Amino acid sequence: MIALWISMLLPSATASAAQAQPASTPSRPGPTVLIVGDSLSAEYGLRRGSGWVALLQQRLLSEKRAAAVVNASISGDTTAGGRSRLPALLRQHQPQIVVIELGGNDALRGLPLEMTLDNLRTMVQASQAAGAKVLLLGMQVPPNYGSKYGADFFALFTKLARDHKTALVPFFLKGVADVPDPVRLFQNDRIHPNEEAHPIILDNVWPELRKLIK
Repeated sequence: MIALWISMLLPSATASAAQAQPASTPSRPGPTVLIVGDSLSAEYGLRRGSGWVALLQQRLLSEKRAAAVVNASISGDTTAGGRSRLPALLRQHQPQIVVIELGGNDALRGLPLEMTLDNLRTMVQASQAAGAKVLLLGMQVPPNYGSKYGADFFALFTKLARDHKTALVPFFLKGVADVPDPVRLFQNDRIHPNEEAHPIILDNVWPELRKLIK
């Protein structure tokens, strides 16, 4: 089922280029968390405020953690797109934490893994050079891409995290795309996670992100 989901997800991700609105931020001072992702983080097909990034802001407020969340995710984005957008985002928001959720659309387009790795590495290095901590959100690709490609793609995120000492969530959609009956956790298109799935997605991200928020 995970293969079915991802093979369906990736083509649809390129259909929209609408940028998600930044989540509302608390007025009190605190670190800024910048999210740079694709449709999985841009609330594609969801009510505004129901995606995992908006839920993250709610959790921060409920736990009285002074942090602001900026969602700079765009449906259909690739690592090349994120790489080109990141310098301006770093200058504008001056984040203390950068969360990178990109790579799936690279696999869809059959881009060389070396290119994806180079783009992500550049994003990590730029973020760290700007004084930000980095959290990478890993993804998987279906078996029809070939076992070696799938294994190498999955390992790409671990390599980056190890080489550059970043935080890592190995599989962003754990508990959503790899359950026995994942259909119930997706919208009618069976492509994008539904509202029920996004709290699970946040629970995947939160343990690692919490460590970065002082």
